[in-house]
Amino acid sequence: MTRIWELVKEMLDDFNLLVSTSRGNERNTCSELWYLLGELGDKEAQVDMTPAIGLIVAKTILDPVDVVRKLRAVLKERPWEFRYTLKVTPVQRVVQTDIEEIKKASADLAREIAVGETFRVSVEKRHTNVSGREIIEAIASCIDRKVNLEKPDRIVLVEVLGKFSGISILRPDDILSTERERRSL
Repeated sequence: MTRIWELVKEMLDDFNLLVSTSRGNERNTCSELWYLLGELGDKEAQVDMTPAIGLIVAKTILDPVDVVRKLRAVLKERPWEFRYTLKVTPVQRVVQTDIEEIKKASADLAREIAVGETFRVSVEKRHTNVSGREIIEAIASCIDRKVNLEKPDRIVLVEVLGKFSGISILRPDDILSTERERRSL
């Protein structure tokens, strides 16, 4: 497994989109996402599989949060363009999976959370023994805003992929879930 991680290390230490798909559709999702990013204006986007089943990472020159908004518009106009992509999550910073590194990057990004806004910390872990609870406690301790677990204004999202972690400060609608969106069409 270590050798596989090293093969995709370059993409894992600098991605800004995390995409999920169903098991066995990783290659198809890579092609689909590469095409969609090209349609949005990034003909040089890099897309690759990860060792985690059903997960794809991508690096685009476009703003990752804006990409999600634009993909949502494409989904509404042409839902057939999304055959394999299930979920698209923007990533604003990638760091080593180390609680202090994650805390530092989260505190830096948390400046986006305005006074009066609430937040929640969510952690998704894959291929790691790092404690999700420790990550949550470390991040929450450095953000001087009110916590709201049910309906936060912002979500501090930590996506742990083995040695690397993607961190984002998002609004609840900044993540595209194609199945949920299709039900509301």
